[in-house]
Amino acid sequence: MTAQMSLDQATTKPHEQLANHLTSGMEAVNTLIRTRMASKHAPRIPEVTAHLVEAGGKRLRPMLTLAAAELCGYDGPFHVHLAATVEFIHTATLLHDDVVDESAQRRGRPTANLLWDNKSSVLVGDYLFSRSFQLMVETGNLRVLDILANASATIAEGEVLQLTAAQDLKTDESIYLQVVRGKTAALFSAATEVGGVIAGAPEDQVKALFDYGDSLGVAFQIVDDLLDYQGDSGSTGKNVGDDFRERKLTLPVIKAVAAADAEERAFWTRTIERGKQEEGDLEHAISLLHKHGTLEATRLDALAYAAHAKQAMAKLPDHPIRQMLSDIADYVVARIT
Repeated sequence: MTAQMSLDQATTKPHEQLANHLTSGMEAVNTLIRTRMASKHAPRIPEVTAHLVEAGGKRLRPMLTLAAAELCGYDGPFHVHLAATVEFIHTATLLHDDVVDESAQRRGRPTANLLWDNKSSVLVGDYLFSRSFQLMVETGNLRVLDILANASATIAEGEVLQLTAAQDLKTDESIYLQVVRGKTAALFSAATEVGGVIAGAPEDQVKALFDYGDSLGVAFQIVDDLLDYQGDSGSTGKNVGDDFRERKLTLPVIKAVAAADAEERAFWTRTIERGKQEEGDLEHAISLLHKHGTLEATRLDALAYAAHAKQAMAKLPDHPIRQMLSDIADYVVARIT
């Protein structure tokens, strides 16, 4: 049994161990979130927000902020504000993503846009973005404001880039990584980086925290894209092949297109670029991924980014949290080992 498999099968998973260690901090974060998602004049705001915030997610991003701050010796109150900020930004992007993707399910539950409507999801997402900026301003730290504001812009930029790149067979791995670093890794790296900044950590430690979050976020997204073609819908909350049906060029397909002959390229042009999908196309797509070994190549890429995240941890202070963060990097890729 590999280390990753044992982590995945352990009674207490790494993110649960970190959550247990950060219990008091996360309770403060959850209290602040509930307080700030309230609205005196628009009751739909807490209704929509609560549906997503209370959906049972791991809250990994705010935990990363608390963990980074503690790892760097912070003893003030504002790591809680920053962790809540990160969760609000994340929740806002989920609300917007589900509208853009016309999704009907998230974390095994109906999406907010399905239960209410697209207008409510977009506007409540905007409200949460505004709340996040209020929270980060309260820290009085211009640098964390700069980091989180840049992350918010990068996330939006990554989502817009994906709109044009996702169905264009000219999209290569460098563009894919640019999208992933925008829509996913930017918030991971900002979450860890601001924890070090608010703690006044040395620049080499702040850089290490950024590198950890960036690599963890890329690994996280690559795993998600890989599981879309070989995962279990019961555990992922998604149907196998959702990305194919939505005509998204993710890493396994990008690798297959690069290796395609003329007949195979015509298949990808019809199904992805033109959106003319027929019965049996998903099965044929998966057979092409196996033919060119792109699922295995994608798996190795995810493992490499997880390893890079663990290497970044070595530059940080010796602390129990450092091992927990290293274990989380293993856990992110445990489902594909």
